[in-house]
This record gives sequence, structure tokens and C-alpha cells, in this order.
Amino acid sequence: MQHTPPPLFKQGASARVKVVFFTVLSIALLVVDSRLNSLAYVRQVVATALYPLQMLALMPRDAVSQLSDYFVSSATLKKENNQLKLQQLTQAQALQRSGSLLAENAHLRQLMELKERVNTKSVVAEILYDARDEYTRKVIVNRGLKHGVALSQPVIDEHGVLGQVTRVFPLSSEVTLLSDKNQAIPVQVERSGMRSVISGRGRSPYLEMRATSNADVKPGDMLVTSGIDGLYPPGLQVAKIAQIENKATTTFEIVLCTPTAGIDLHKQLLILLVDVDNLPAPESEEARAKKEKINRRVTRDSVKDAPKEAGLPEVKESNAAAPVTQEEKK
Repeated sequence: MQHTPPPLFKQGASARVKVVFFTVLSIALLVVDSRLNSLAYVRQVVATALYPLQMLALMPRDAVSQLSDYFVSSATLKKENNQLKLQQLTQAQALQRSGSLLAENAHLRQLMELKERVNTKSVVAEILYDARDEYTRKVIVNRGLKHGVALSQPVIDEHGVLGQVTRVFPLSSEVTLLSDKNQAIPVQVERSGMRSVISGRGRSPYLEMRATSNADVKPGDMLVTSGIDGLYPPGLQVAKIAQIENKATTTFEIVLCTPTAGIDLHKQLLILLVDVDNLPAPESEEARAKKEKINRRVTRDSVKDAPKEAGLPEVKESNAAAPVTQEEKK
């Protein structure tokens, strides 16, 4: 009967012997590899075989890192996007203001050059607002008695005559434009020297001048101030002849002119501080008010008669129409 243990429990060499053996083997391999570099191929094969296992082990870490970077990048991009939008709006506003300031600067430079050319003391004024009256053409400017402005002084821009001062306050003034029906200015044709008077037509884009049928006027002629009224300096551009209307019932021709100055183009204008002491006194407020009432009445009548002239049936006014006041009857 055998008393030896089964093969499963055979221990072989002792642990101490195994440690010494593998230690010596490792040192020998290190010395051989350092001297002969013979294990480089073995290391490459082992590294290639273990690479998939390394990537598999690193996948959880890389997934967590990428997810964190995604949320951080998304928040950062949203913040940067909002900042860029705000910056774009700010720059767009600054760009628009820059363009407006450049145009205003060029206009003011032209006014200053005009101020040097005109041998009359003048002051630059800015339009505050438009007088909201559909029957008149007036604007309010920010220059008044304190700045030397007086009644009837002419108002111009770099392109020509705009109108004249019709009402003065301490710090502001009212300017009636040439297109107003109550405004008239003596002019002459620059080409031929023929003198006449040009007047406004209300809301019409044209000015009106009367001339005899044999007058030397042509479309395209420039009209300038004649200076015979002692108010407007001579030679200032006023309008350009656009068309001539011939009527068989009268010996006069109606000359329609396009004004050279544009009140709708800029906010700055030039008031010529001419001496008005020796000139005839301007119309009173009551006279101007009466003229404005007449203009309103004529405008309403022309609108009422327009269907008759066009051959259309007349539109009857309702009984609820506002009656004419006693003040308008006067």
C-alpha cells in the first residue's frame, strides 16, 4: 500500500527556489536585452496583442471624459453665441450711427463752406420738428432772438433757398418753406436774366412762376434770386424749370419749377442774419391767419370740384359735415 500523496497535492520546488530562479532569469534577460537589444521584437508582439485589451479598459474613462466635454462645450458655445449676437447688434447700431454721422458731417461741412462764400452773417440751425398742418409748409428750428434771428430773414441750405423766418421766439423760430402757398420770392432766369416772382403750391412738389407767352424761358433753366427785394442776396439758386403749361384763355404761361433745396434731405440749415430794419414790416399774425384760412377753403373747394372736372358724378356731402365757423366766414 502506497502512502505518497496524489499528483494534485505534489508541491514540487519550494517557493524560495522559484523566487531565486525567476529573479536570476529576469536579471539575465535585462542584461541580454540591454547588451544585444534582442527582445525588441518580443515586446512589439506583446504590446500589439495587449493593445485591444488596453483600449477596452480605457473606454469607460474616455466615455465619461467625452460626455463631460460635450456638456461643457455646449454651455460655452451658447454663451459665446449670445455674446457674439450682442456684439453684432452693438456694432450694427454703431455702424448705422457712423454712417448717419458721416452724412451729417459732410452736410455741415458744405454748410460751413457756403457760409464762407455768402458775404452775410449767418447761423447754422437744426430742425426740431415739422409744423403738423396739412395746409401749410412750416418747420421749427432751434435758433431764435437770442441768436440774432429776426422776422423775414432768409433760410438756405447748400443747394439753394428754403424759405424765410415768419415767427421768432426767444430760443426757436418758425420757418415757412418756399412751397407754402403764402410764400413768394423774386427770381430771375440765370440764362436770360428775365425777372419774375415764384410762389409755392402747398403740398405740390412744384413751385409756380407766371410768365408771358413770349418770355424767354425753357425747361431746364435755373432760377436764382434777383436781389431786388433787398432781402435775399442775389445769385442764390431757387428752382429749376420743369415744364411750361400753355393756356389758350390767358396770355400768361404757368411755369412749374422744381426747388433745388431739399428740406427732407437734412436736418441742418443756414439762416442769413440780414438787416431787416429798413425793409417793409412783415405781415401780421392776423393777416397770415386769414391767408391760411383762405388756402384751406380753396383746397377744400378744389377737392370738392375735382370729380366735376374729371367727369365723375358729384359726391354729395352728408348733413353731418362740420359747418364753417364764423371765424372762417370772415
